[in-house]
Amino acid sequence: MTRRRPVRPASADDLLTELGRLTAQALERAELQQARVELAEALQRELLPGALPELPGLRPAARYAPARHGLDIGGDWYDGFRLPDGSLAFSVGDVQGHDVEAAAFMGQVRVGLRAVAGAVTDPGEVLGRANDLLLSMDCTLFATCTFLRYDPVTGELAAARAGHVPAIWATADGRFGTAEDEGGLPLGLLPGEVYPVTRRRLPVAGAFVLLTDGVVEGPSFPIEAGLKQVTRVLRAEVAAGIGTGRPMDPGELAAEIIKVADLTGHADDAAVLVLCHDTPPARGGGR
Repeated sequence: MTRRRPVRPASADDLLTELGRLTAQALERAELQQARVELAEALQRELLPGALPELPGLRPAARYAPARHGLDIGGDWYDGFRLPDGSLAFSVGDVQGHDVEAAAFMGQVRVGLRAVAGAVTDPGEVLGRANDLLLSMDCTLFATCTFLRYDPVTGELAAARAGHVPAIWATADGRFGTAEDEGGLPLGLLPGEVYPVTRRRLPVAGAFVLLTDGVVEGPSFPIEAGLKQVTRVLRAEVAAGIGTGRPMDPGELAAEIIKVADLTGHADDAAVLVLCHDTPPARGGGR
């Protein structure tokens, strides 16, 4: 018969040693998590543009807000750049996931859109080619996106959507709305996807706002309520601008709209891109 040795009760020193070991592990994990957060934030800052292009009559501005908790950073972006034909291109998007990988993929999407837009002018074709490019890279993530092209000669704004949140607009004559344009699937899901294009003229002063779902949707805040709140803010700011008689400041407008994300308690990062447009000068033959 085998006799077992009695289990020695843990002493105070044993308990303190185990507590120290667990504390060290927890600190190591916390430091690793913090390092990943800081890396994602650094990537986000470096990948977002430092300035946006503008033209007479069109003034853009953007704002970005990181998520409130954890590593929910890195997926949202905004961008703006000049095209070879003299028009301007703008994009806003949201990458699946919220970590360092999402931030890196966001950079790939932005570079891909810029590269394609330099060769084709139609926003739908830009998204289609960018979609196929991402799929050829065997990417495991996907991205929603809205891509715009502004033609300063015609005053036309052409837009295509890839599964993204609709834009919101308001004009100085009191009109406003949500741009529920037809769109296609997010980028990186299905080869050969087609992205319809919606074309608008901007004959009256106002603002056109692109955003990500982190601005208008939260854990207990439905996206419809968020879109209505952004619309209220936009209409109030446009009306205030009319009252002062000065052109709207896109930076101030973007700063007010990004505050809506605080109301939603957003668990996602958030981006806003505002295009303030003036009434264009009359041309021969009218508009």
